Amino acid sequence: MSIFEAILLTVITASTPLVIAALGELVTERSGVLNLGVEGMMIMGAVAAFAGAQMSGSPYVGIICGIAAGALFSLLFAFLTLTLVANQVATGLALTLLGLGASGMLGEAYVSVPGIRLGEIVIPVLSDIPVVGHALFSQDLIFYLSIALVVGVSWFLFRSRIGLKLRAIGDNHGSAHALGIHVIRTRYLAVMFGGACAGLAGAQLSLVYTPQWAENMSAGRGWITLALVVFASWRPWRVFAGGYLFGAVTILQLHAQAFGLGIPSQFLSMLPYAATIVVLIIISHNRRTTLINTPASLGKAFVPER
Repeated sequence: MSIFEAILLTVITASTPLVIAALGELVTERSGVLNLGVEGMMIMGAVAAFAGAQMSGSPYVGIICGIAAGALFSLLFAFLTLTLVANQVATGLALTLLGLGASGMLGEAYVSVPGIRLGEIVIPVLSDIPVVGHALFSQDLIFYLSIALVVGVSWFLFRSRIGLKLRAIGDNHGSAHALGIHVIRTRYLAVMFGGACAGLAGAQLSLVYTPQWAENMSAGRGWITLALVVFASWRPWRVFAGGYLFGAVTILQLHAQAFGLGIPSQFLSMLPYAATIVVLIIISHNRRTTLINTPASLGKAFVPER
């Protein structure tokens, strides 16, 4: 394997969890709900996936466990914010802290235990393409799911009737309720979808990226995901491109140190967030883009009339 192929492979592996988790958060925010608990859901998905794979002996069972853990954890957030009308920002932060603490406790027995790696799915003929064939067409199931999610979420939001209703709720939940759209139910489903995606991203960390369990192994990726959604201005294809950009910057830190380049790793670490700030400035100067892409009721509770 050439240096280019090795770098491409590591960039793909590092970017996949960011893309998956960001797509889930994008759908959640499109419904008008802001869930800052992505980090907590991701780490819970990671420990559940690792434990499920260890107990069953199958990494595919681990994937299901990771998705279920993320969805159930997000259900707690949805109940507190949508049913009990708790503050979404405070609840999301509490969810992250809860996830980090609970995962450390549940995963204590799995520290230093050899993991079960998710195997590759080789696509005949395409995997033989020079340079990019092995990196793109000899990948694990979660990578292929991430590509399918980009296409599926893009179609759902902009080509389906249900996606149109979800965006209507995010833009103006009062008007959507007046038209007979079930706001609370739709937001519940959107939040659970976001949690399931975060859980799947966590499963990728403990079954593919580093097939082992280590406390706090999400390492701030949930926060990068939140920045990525804003960076992509709530567009699925931009999330995909931004996720690989952020992943490439992460890998660039390692290779810059390996090649002895005099670039501080801290400078490279801050680049994704600096790019997000630049994008926010650009969006703020374009009112029309903001009105079209940003859910107007983001973070606002909805209480149906009695």
